[in-house]
Amino acid sequence: MIRSPRTPVAILGAGLTGMSASFHLGRAGASHRIFERLSRPGGHAITLEDEGYRFDRTGHLLHLRDPDLRALALGWIGDDWVEVERRSRIWSHGTYTRYPFQANTYGLPPEVAYECLHGFVRAYHNPDKPAPKNFEEFCLQHFGEGISKHFMIPYNTRLWGVSPREITAAWCSRFVPLPKLEDVLAGAVGLNDRELGYNARFVYPRLGIGKLAEGMAKNLPARIELGRAPASIDFEARELHFEDETVPYDVLVSTAPLPVLVERLAGAPRNVVEAARRLRCTHLYYLDIALDGPCGEPLHWVYVPEEKYPFYRVGCYSNFSDAMAPPGKANLYVELADRSEPDLPSLLPRVAEGLTEMRLIDSPKQIRFARVRRIDHAYVIFDHAYFESLEVVLPFLERNGIVTAGRYGGWNYSSMEDALRFGREAAAKAVSSLGESAAKEP
Repeated sequence: MIRSPRTPVAILGAGLTGMSASFHLGRAGASHRIFERLSRPGGHAITLEDEGYRFDRTGHLLHLRDPDLRALALGWIGDDWVEVERRSRIWSHGTYTRYPFQANTYGLPPEVAYECLHGFVRAYHNPDKPAPKNFEEFCLQHFGEGISKHFMIPYNTRLWGVSPREITAAWCSRFVPLPKLEDVLAGAVGLNDRELGYNARFVYPRLGIGKLAEGMAKNLPARIELGRAPASIDFEARELHFEDETVPYDVLVSTAPLPVLVERLAGAPRNVVEAARRLRCTHLYYLDIALDGPCGEPLHWVYVPEEKYPFYRVGCYSNFSDAMAPPGKANLYVELADRSEPDLPSLLPRVAEGLTEMRLIDSPKQIRFARVRRIDHAYVIFDHAYFESLEVVLPFLERNGIVTAGRYGGWNYSSMEDALRFGREAAAKAVSSLGESAAKEP
């Protein structure tokens, strides 16, 4: 067992947050090492090539608002990127309507559109609105019964894999657009002339989101140590224990999923371990599908709330960029509502039937191949134990020189730009901690 010299900062994980932290530590002149358990960097932001088709880990799109992060991201990608105006739709009641559903009921069957509009107006003018106790109450209060019944509740049940009654209302202020009354009225008669929501415009590397991660990895001040994850972490001695090496550190930046990190902490207090075990997330199965022909609709992604379809969202990689598929062909990602491992031979005919109904393919014969994929950590579940559990775990880690960051390290719901920002903030915290430690030395 080798005992290495102490490193000022150790980083666990070379996804976007971990690499961003490394980059900004380098800018600050802070020596560090970065470890990644997988054989390649990028985390979920990677692109796989299969028979000339390029597949991301479902839809990964850059919504860049921060000027500094935008400049960095585009510099890492290089010149080969496009900026795209979102084309997303909802498929329900046998028709497409614009996103978001709550402000675009035009085109639905008249009785459904009326139910949605009537319910929204009643909710809008209802003065008795106590603080919602869960996400279902949030929907009913803000959108009314019709919109909640036809989209918000069924879609989010399929997305999160749990009832909206199990989810707090606190997570959704940014990611669930709250339209104004005039938007809903205009959307009911087809007069909306603007896109709503945080993701109306996005940047996309022409050869897939993996180009961002590849560009970042090439510009880091430290070599990424691939295929390496500590078997245990001595948080009191501040040491990472690998099979072949002990790495002392002053500050640890972890982007590993929070419950996984706590499980690695040797001798962590019982209340911290129990709180971390209460943190919940859902995994996700999805299909990457290659088509022998173009996608039938020029859409980027489609939300599917109805239970009769085995998927809740479909996206088209080759509509993000035509370089994602061979000329004249297309490829899709299909996110499955069922969290059990799919049996592809029995599932694919149902998926093909749904895609044909949606006019995304002409017939099942257009499917060249389909691959089953799994994401172990897909969505953090903001259940009623969420905040209470974090209030136990995070202060303990902070007291022991551990900075947790990222979508899973921070246990949150966030975008790729957020991941870059989290890395920048984690680097600043680490540098500050190093400065405080130096100031305490005699």
